Amino acid sequence: MIRLLNLELHVAHACNFTCEGCSHYSNQHHKGMLSLEECERWMAPWSARLAPKVFSLLGGEPALNPRLAEFVPLAAKYFPRAELRLVTNGLLLHRHPDLPRALSEHPNAHLYVSIHHDAPEYVKKLVPLRELLKSWKAGHSLRISLYESYKQWSRRYHGFGGQMQPFEDGEPRRSWESCPARYCPQLFEGKLWKCAPLAYLGMQHAKYGLGAKWRPYLGYRPLDPGCADAELREFFGREEEFYCGMCPAEPEKFKLPVPIPARRPAAARPAQ
Repeated sequence: MIRLLNLELHVAHACNFTCEGCSHYSNQHHKGMLSLEECERWMAPWSARLAPKVFSLLGGEPALNPRLAEFVPLAAKYFPRAELRLVTNGLLLHRHPDLPRALSEHPNAHLYVSIHHDAPEYVKKLVPLRELLKSWKAGHSLRISLYESYKQWSRRYHGFGGQMQPFEDGEPRRSWESCPARYCPQLFEGKLWKCAPLAYLGMQHAKYGLGAKWRPYLGYRPLDPGCADAELREFFGREEEFYCGMCPAEPEKFKLPVPIPARRPAAARPAQ
């Protein structure tokens, strides 16, 4: 068994937020969500080989997946000793009345709610969420943490869509050392990927057609579940590598705009 700090799994690629510079490209209007059947096929080959300290369910926004609560016992089945960390912005949790019970039945479940801004209009939307979490905690003794992710926000790339460009600092060691995702491998399509920016880059390319500067990074090859034990140990033993050069050597922090999309005005009623 290979011990690792964390292993992450997208249960939804879309998001109800549009956080500029999201390292999972969740602001890029991707769609799709993981089915329970796919999830089981992806996890099963690795469950006897990996022992993550934390197994994270996230996205995108995981609460967009209508079967979110059912992923909790499934994760417990394949990674029973890991802390199950459900990472969400929280604003859609009211859609999942079965979730607190599912989390309470997991011996190591922990609900992480990411706070993305301190603007008044955002804080106002958190009021009903805080009440919901208070009732869940009282009724089910859940472990719940709220953390201010916007305070550590930095760019992983420049631009948007087909105009997106990688950094070109040429210092992969420094990029790895400063990377907030350096211990966040992804389980995607049944394979292991070094990080989210690499795991979902192909999805970004398929949607937008990325420019020539991305070609070297699109050549990344994830680890297949049929790999040898030596390959698996080498995968988790690697620190910086060429692909780290797509991200900045020095974190480029910026003030995240309010990530809640503006509501479209209601269509005018037809004349009577």
